[in-house]
Amino acid sequence: MSEPPQTPAARRFLRPSLRSATMIMPRTGERVKKSFTLRRASTSLNGSTDFPLTPGATEARRHRRMGKIEAFKERCKAQAKNAYAFATSTTGINILKCSLAYILGSLATFVPQISGLLGRNDGKHMVATITVYFHPARSAGSMIEAILVAFAAFMYAAFISFTSMGVSVLFGNHHILVVGHIIVLIVFCGAGLGLVGWTKQKLGNPLVNVGCSLASLALITVLTKEGAVQSATFSYVKVWQVLKMIIMGCTSSSAVALLIRPTSARNEFRDTFIKATDAMGEMLTIITRSFLSGVEQDLKDPAFLKASNDSRSTFKTLVKNLGEAKYEHYMLGTEKEYHIEHKLVKCLEQLTQNIGGLRSAAETQFSLLNQAEQDQSNGTAMDILGLITNSPSVVSSPVLSPSLSHTERRTSILASIDELPEESAEASDEESGGHSASWKLPHGMQSSLTAADMFSVFIAHLGPPMKSLAYTLREVLDELPFGPGPDYAMAINEHFRHSLVDANELFANARREALTLVYRNKIPSETGSVEVAADFEEVAASCGYFSSSLEDLSEDMVTFLDILEELKDNVARNPRQRSWTWLKFWRSWGWSKEKGTYSERLSLLHQSAEQGLSHETHNPVYREGTRGDADKPTDQQPLSYRIWIALGIFRRDDVKYATKVGIGAVLYAMFSFFPSTRGFYGHWRGEWGLLSYMLVCSMTIGASNTTGWQRFVGTCLGAIYAIVAWIVAHDNPWVLGFFGWLVSLHCFYIIVGKGKGPMGRFIMLTYNLSALYAYSLSVRDEEDDDDEGGISPEIWEITLHRVVAVMTGCIWGIIVTRLIWPISARRKIKKGTSLLWLKMGLTWKRGPLRCLLESPNSQTSYMSPHEELELRRFLAHLDTLRLSAKSEFELKGPFPDQNFKIVLDATGRMLDSFHAMNVIILKDLKSSEGETQILQYTRKEWMELSWRISHLFSVMASSMKLTYPLNDVLPNIEHTRNRLLAKVFEFRRTGLGKVIARADDYELLYAYALVTGQLAHDLGIIGHEIEKLYGVLSEDDLKLQ
Repeated sequence: MSEPPQTPAARRFLRPSLRSATMIMPRTGERVKKSFTLRRASTSLNGSTDFPLTPGATEARRHRRMGKIEAFKERCKAQAKNAYAFATSTTGINILKCSLAYILGSLATFVPQISGLLGRNDGKHMVATITVYFHPARSAGSMIEAILVAFAAFMYAAFISFTSMGVSVLFGNHHILVVGHIIVLIVFCGAGLGLVGWTKQKLGNPLVNVGCSLASLALITVLTKEGAVQSATFSYVKVWQVLKMIIMGCTSSSAVALLIRPTSARNEFRDTFIKATDAMGEMLTIITRSFLSGVEQDLKDPAFLKASNDSRSTFKTLVKNLGEAKYEHYMLGTEKEYHIEHKLVKCLEQLTQNIGGLRSAAETQFSLLNQAEQDQSNGTAMDILGLITNSPSVVSSPVLSPSLSHTERRTSILASIDELPEESAEASDEESGGHSASWKLPHGMQSSLTAADMFSVFIAHLGPPMKSLAYTLREVLDELPFGPGPDYAMAINEHFRHSLVDANELFANARREALTLVYRNKIPSETGSVEVAADFEEVAASCGYFSSSLEDLSEDMVTFLDILEELKDNVARNPRQRSWTWLKFWRSWGWSKEKGTYSERLSLLHQSAEQGLSHETHNPVYREGTRGDADKPTDQQPLSYRIWIALGIFRRDDVKYATKVGIGAVLYAMFSFFPSTRGFYGHWRGEWGLLSYMLVCSMTIGASNTTGWQRFVGTCLGAIYAIVAWIVAHDNPWVLGFFGWLVSLHCFYIIVGKGKGPMGRFIMLTYNLSALYAYSLSVRDEEDDDDEGGISPEIWEITLHRVVAVMTGCIWGIIVTRLIWPISARRKIKKGTSLLWLKMGLTWKRGPLRCLLESPNSQTSYMSPHEELELRRFLAHLDTLRLSAKSEFELKGPFPDQNFKIVLDATGRMLDSFHAMNVIILKDLKSSEGETQILQYTRKEWMELSWRISHLFSVMASSMKLTYPLNDVLPNIEHTRNRLLAKVFEFRRTGLGKVIARADDYELLYAYALVTGQLAHDLGIIGHEIEKLYGVLSEDDLKLQ
């Protein structure tokens, strides 16, 4: 007997209430049923309840007009308040600390007692320069790292210096000093500075870059300026002086960093962790609320965008702080605490990826709902309803009339879940009575559901427990993992863990019931088209994937709590167990599989965009098997081929770069060894030109242009400051010191406040070279500098020599970068992007699902962790190349930075999709019987989908590599994907689908369908950008000549 048509009042009575739900209170662990909202309480922007008495009253009307003088005073007061607020902020205090360290370093030039410790020379300004290089605006851990880098640079410079002196003395004693000079130039100057350049580019660490600059300065001074190498004498005076200057400079910076408002990397790590979990909780709340309400606008809200940006930025800061905290833990003997914190960060990364999965599933829902709206506006909704059911009673229902929009149909099925204040929820709860727990879809509606309506059915059943779990997770995240500073006590409620376990169990049970209802709730036996069947299966995929990601998030949160408990036990242990096993360096000589795995995870965690600039972009066709005679072994190949193979290392970009740096250094430094040019080299301060060359000569042309421009501007500003300071001070050390302090404030604002380290260092270095050097001459600190005025320094001449030397070094660096093995970032990013896409296409071609079907006992997925690490490193390298390419100027126009940014962002999202699929597979590498049957039944479809995506990767790579237009007829992924979903729809109606397969068995294939949908979307974006760059292939492009 059919049910009578439901009246609007009756249907409203049957709506479920998503406000009242059984939930677990995280703080107490008790199970309650209450009304609550995911929306946080709104507060006014200024926290004030004062409003103008008159509507529309403006600020100007509420205040009397002030005169010009009074207004000027008010502006001055406001500026003074802003200046005071900045000075007392963290950035302002760091700038003041840096300027104080600079003053301490300049005492080595101004105070005779300190200056006397360094002997008679004009290089004592290097102490102040070292305080700029290794400034104290850093944590204690970073300061430890800086000291280690500084002394490592000194040890390398000392080794090269003493060895070069020994070679020069050896050949001088045999009266073949010219041969010794040639060896010193090629081996120690060329190869030594080339290795410095290679290290700087390979590691890509800002502190390492500064250490390489210090090593270059020490090497250049000893090899080209001091004269011991040229005269074949052995002198340790300059090396010893450099060591004392490094000790003085590092001591000054360390004293300021550790004694004046010291900063601990461990505390910064904990503070950043609090911000990261807060941002994650906000994202979880908004995504869940958006999925429940079906409102895409929530994900475009400024609050969500801010939380998403905060999450990304804080995670990068978290990784940096963890790296600095490592040195503090190692020094304090708490290295075990560091390893636990490392696991904590890895777990947080996994939680972030789970939230990304939630967002992807929510976006799939929005795309389907938008498609439903478009279909209905085009009049296709009636056709779909006709395909689903022919029941006249259904069509006659006013609620199910095809003229209603999807939003109205959704409201008829689902209670409104607008997030109102808590008190408003009570009325809704009373109105729904006890029906929400036993809510059932009316029979008349069961047979008329569209694909989009299935979302409403799913949310109607799973909405309350989903909302409850999200609320529990958010409350836990709000209180984790540390308390407020400065103590940052571990804030772990004893009820959190079992509350999460209980909430997850409630959700898992409700999820199974809801998915079963979605899968089997009167799904039409005849759909009429593949697209309609695919729509139903995509709804099931989106619902299953979202709920699975939420369940994975709650499970990972339990793991997160376990790691926090481990950390709490380690910190609270009394007495504290300390160990310094890192001092047992000989243990690092033994390599084990476990250690390799750990170091691999660590390298993935600490990978940054600046690292790995020297990545080699291989050409895929350069393989040993494609050269020579393929039928002969390598040792029987022609001699030319064997030589070509042996010289393969010199075709690497990093080796090319190191070689050309060495060649340029030899050609520049050789003038200091010729007797006829040595005086000219010294008079025009060639050593500073050679140092500028080392700073400017970069891997790519664009990077050299950028550094050269910053060096030029910084040198000019530093020279102007030095001239003004010297004229104003007139040999007075107090005035000169005060002016130097003012200059340091400006420079450290650029370095610390603006984050432009090279520019600030260049200004300060030129100022020290001119002003402090001139003061050293005025007090007779050097006997051999009469060419620049002696005791009456000619500041204009001194500045001219420095500026000319720096400009010469910059120009020489740009010439070497462009003429000797030029590496264009423009060409390299195109080649690298095509190579990355080819690699991703081959990886996907393996078939993520094939490993489960063909290798059921395998313990590996389709992509190993090492492969993923390399792909992400290479993508970071490409983004660095993009920044360099912006500074490369060509006649055909500027570099299309925005287009490549969109392309690389889409590539990054595709790597995220690769990772998401890998995580799902690795959760259970052994497929169940139901999963095996589903995979076998749909094998042809998902294999074709994998091949088609791989084919598209190859097409995009070819177009990018050849810089050639795309064909406007490309393989269509959407049709293949629809066939896969329709095949799943068909399997569900077979005997195996009804008997063997459970709801959980469809999760893997549904996740694969969603991931391929995301890949198709991102490949479409890439194709659109390539069309913007190169156009669409037409007959006019093909002219046979």
